[in-house]
Amino acid sequence: MNRRTHLLVFALVAATFISHAAAAPLPIDKNHSSVAFHVPIMDGMSKVHGKFTDFDIQLEYNDADVSKSSVAATIKVASVDTGIKDRDDDLRSDSFFDIPKYPDITFKSSHVEKQGDHLVATGTLTMHGVSHEIALPVKSSGAFTDPKTGKQVQGFVANITLNRREYGINWTHSVMANFVGDNVEVELEILTKMH
Repeated sequence: MNRRTHLLVFALVAATFISHAAAAPLPIDKNHSSVAFHVPIMDGMSKVHGKFTDFDIQLEYNDADVSKSSVAATIKVASVDTGIKDRDDDLRSDSFFDIPKYPDITFKSSHVEKQGDHLVATGTLTMHGVSHEIALPVKSSGAFTDPKTGKQVQGFVANITLNRREYGINWTHSVMANFVGDNVEVELEILTKMH
């Protein structure tokens, strides 16, 4: 085997190793994924449940080295849906999200690490024109491998509580100050496409 052949074999082996070591982009099945939220009403006597129906999530996952993983998300705030049109229009107004000025909620991870039985994606969340670093805990909800093709579907779940006032969403009821709670529970359920 001459020098050129040695170099070619080395390059092929290296390329194969790098391709397996790199984080693999996972296509998201938006039809079976959700971005939901729950807001306490009247000091927790009830809750309003809602979701955003228009979102884009870019997920790269490296099982061998999770530090090479990343996540980025963009949520179109105009897609907010609580099941009541008047309330949704109010949420889109300058009393809450102020969509003409701030049409998107975004998150971009700076690093991902494993903590116990789950991952933590630390990064910048920007909402209503305000950015804060958050640590988003992410758990696997399972995986399915097609026995015929070997292709896989993976599920991920993330839950976090955000204080709306920290993002400048400060609307307060004129009679009952805690009518709309400050702490909003956010729940992400992500399913990948077969890959």
